[in-house]
Amino acid sequence: MTEARGAAEDVVSLEGVQKRFGSVVALDSVTLGFARGTFTAVMGPSGSGKSTLLQTAAGLERPTAGTVRVGDTDLGTLSETGLTLLRRERIGFVFQSFNLLSSLTAEQNVALPLRLAGRKPSRKDVRAVLQTVGLADRARHRPAELSGGQQQRVAIARAIITKPDVLFADEPTGALDSRTGREVLALLRSMVDTQGQTVVMVTHDPFAASHADRVVFLGDGRLVAEMKAPTAQAVAERMTALETAFETAAEA
Repeated sequence: MTEARGAAEDVVSLEGVQKRFGSVVALDSVTLGFARGTFTAVMGPSGSGKSTLLQTAAGLERPTAGTVRVGDTDLGTLSETGLTLLRRERIGFVFQSFNLLSSLTAEQNVALPLRLAGRKPSRKDVRAVLQTVGLADRARHRPAELSGGQQQRVAIARAIITKPDVLFADEPTGALDSRTGREVLALLRSMVDTQGQTVVMVTHDPFAASHADRVVFLGDGRLVAEMKAPTAQAVAERMTALETAFETAAEA
């Protein structure tokens, strides 16, 4: 289980976070930090609280109890408008579905967060981000003219155009074939290593998790294990053990 770090060191930190949906406890006293320039994978059996953890850490869900901070900002002190502004300026999101606007070109999709924030996007900056994800030559193509992997690369470019403190990725390779998924994972790893980007990725795939610096495992909304320098085999074995343990507990 990971130890809490100071807010000054962590880009995002959760302290004693609980999240309830009615009588269901989705997160149970979670204390966890994500340090700058690191890649963390979040795994666990179905219903363990993975997506709820991501949504709460990103300010999409308010915790029932506990504290979530982005840098030194306590999200509990922010209004809904304040949360929206923080997510727009300091947090990037990548999802399994690419969520690109079909009528816009790649460069227009990438520029969209800046336009929504009332900022005039620089074509130079947009092209630079597309270059980072290997799509400089696809700037004027619309989503229908791009492969699934290329669309996810555009989605990643859109997420990092604002230079976010943290990039949250929810099953980013779930809709891709294995080869394309490997390319996207290599891109996320490169962003951490060369640009100091902080990435937090929810995944069910041990191979995807092996690209991270560490894996945190959830079970019934609680942190139950952590693995550093993960390999796909070690992650798969740990997941099998966790799933067996929780299935056994449920049957007892």
